[in-house]
Amino acid sequence: MKRSILIMIWVLQASFIFGQQVKKHIVKGNELYQQQNYKEAETNYRKSVDPKAHSIEGTFNLGDALYKQKKFAEAGEQFSKIAASATDKQVLSHAYHNLGNSLLSSKKIEESIEAYKKALLNNPKDDQTRYNLAYAKELLKQQQQNKQNQNKQNNQNQNNKDQDKKDQQNKDQNKKDQDKKDQDKQNQDKKDQQKDQQPNPNQLSKEDAERMLEALNNQEQGTQDKLKNKKLRGGKARITKDW
Repeated sequence: MKRSILIMIWVLQASFIFGQQVKKHIVKGNELYQQQNYKEAETNYRKSVDPKAHSIEGTFNLGDALYKQKKFAEAGEQFSKIAASATDKQVLSHAYHNLGNSLLSSKKIEESIEAYKKALLNNPKDDQTRYNLAYAKELLKQQQQNKQNQNKQNNQNQNNKDQDKKDQQNKDQNKKDQDKKDQDKQNQDKKDQQKDQQPNPNQLSKEDAERMLEALNNQEQGTQDKLKNKKLRGGKARITKDW
């Protein structure tokens, strides 16, 4: 019986000592945080959130120190832990508020809106959370508008590309048609030229015409010679009268 009592006392003493160490790390972390030495503050807060300690204060402050270093994802993890385990509405409100800030800083606007709404459910009178919620909603609206404008611009660009492509295709087709016409004309001209160069059986060549003309001239000359000779051989005509 005495042995059990002694053991219990030792455990209580160890728990008290451990709690003092946790408190010491939190106090030191707070001092460093006030000095804006967030890295060293983080180190002390991490010592205070040992799994055996279950320190909500240390976890919360660790999230704040991480947030100040722009480690938004890690900060969000700490605030999520508090939101999942805490039962006090005031603590839950602060945890969801800071979680919303971490998400918003990470460009996760829709998730931050949900976090702010949960913060207000636990503390409807928190004007700062209400302001952040309105700000996040406005950012979401702008984001959606920008997305719509971007989609519209992308569609317009695509339409322009399609039209340019169509115009180029028409241009290429017109050039192809014109090239074909030019080629057909060249082929026809070539055929006509070849046809002109081929001999026509019904048409005399120049040489044949000259030969025929020469033959006709010779024939005519021969005829004239014959007539001339006949006239000469005939002599003077004899005239006879009936007296």
